[in-house]
Amino acid sequence: MLPKKLQHKINQRKDDQSLRQLGASSNRIDFSSNDYLGFSKSEIIFNQAHQYLINHNIIQNGATGSRLLSGNHSLYQTVEQQVCTFHNSEAALIFNSGYDANLGFFSCVPQRNDIILYDEFCHASIRDGITMSNAKSIKFKHNDLIHLEHHLNHYQEALKDIEIYIVTESVFSMDGDSPDLKLLSQISKAHNAKLIIDEAHAIGIFGNQGNGLISELNLESDIFARIITFGKALGCHGAAVLGSKALKTYLTNFSRPFIYTTALPPHALSTIKLAYDTLQNQDLKDRSKLQHNIVFFKSELKRLDLQHVFIDSYSAIHCCIISGNESVKQAATELQDCGFDVKPILSPTVPKGKERLRFCLHAYNTEKEISEVLFLLTTFV
Repeated sequence: MLPKKLQHKINQRKDDQSLRQLGASSNRIDFSSNDYLGFSKSEIIFNQAHQYLINHNIIQNGATGSRLLSGNHSLYQTVEQQVCTFHNSEAALIFNSGYDANLGFFSCVPQRNDIILYDEFCHASIRDGITMSNAKSIKFKHNDLIHLEHHLNHYQEALKDIEIYIVTESVFSMDGDSPDLKLLSQISKAHNAKLIIDEAHAIGIFGNQGNGLISELNLESDIFARIITFGKALGCHGAAVLGSKALKTYLTNFSRPFIYTTALPPHALSTIKLAYDTLQNQDLKDRSKLQHNIVFFKSELKRLDLQHVFIDSYSAIHCCIISGNESVKQAATELQDCGFDVKPILSPTVPKGKERLRFCLHAYNTEKEISEVLFLLTTFV
């Protein structure tokens, strides 16, 4: 029997139409996954990753332990160096997931009496890590750099001998929009603050080779730490914190989600390596097709007069606001019944009244699919 308090919370979710359930896989047209370039389904990457292990005589299913014990197999050094070179970073430390990376970073880097200023729409993994920190945290309004500067001025005048950390995302997962990163960099330098950027949804989409929005803007040297993930456009699993060698040493010694977990198995690392090889060596066909689909999607919004219900975005994520959990779930069901896998994003994941349909675009979506799903949307928004 589930404790009464827990059952009450489940009942509240049912009443709010916000109870989460595990979904089943389907053959619907994909407008929901983070597999922006189709790498997760790439037979070539799958076979090459397996062959790489055979060629290097790595016949091993598991890591056997944490990286500080027996799990630091040779592929870690190979892949971390590859990640450093690709993203123009001094050092990289691989974590088991993006959630682990954010939890591991924010729970140990900001110290007691330090200040963390974070965008109110930052991902749950960032906010959970901040909650575990001993630092004081204050959120600023979404992408509102004037509000951020207000906080910076207040705390710099009031406190001495503290570090101030500014945290945001280069592409927001639930809105698809971006802050003014160049201006944000200037502000952080002017206030001697340390800037931390989560690039989960920018890798593979922005930059000359898909190396992210920070690299596209040539801001690498201005950023204290970048968090990148491999589970989105790279189509595999894991994440990394990019920064200085000193930061890597610190995290290796004090980041509990890094220290006290079994390392990724060799096959996961070989898949990351081959995904990066593909991103670097491909003829840009997949990335060009994705960029074309983003432009085409926006042109269809204009043609069908849907711009007013969508959050403006130039990324692969586009969100249609349909207020109310019940309403947005019904809209998603109608699209799904027509063969399109579009997911509703409910409160409390997003603010109440800002519930939405989230359209994720991919290199493998066709213009016909985009036009059809948006035309269907016009019938009930």
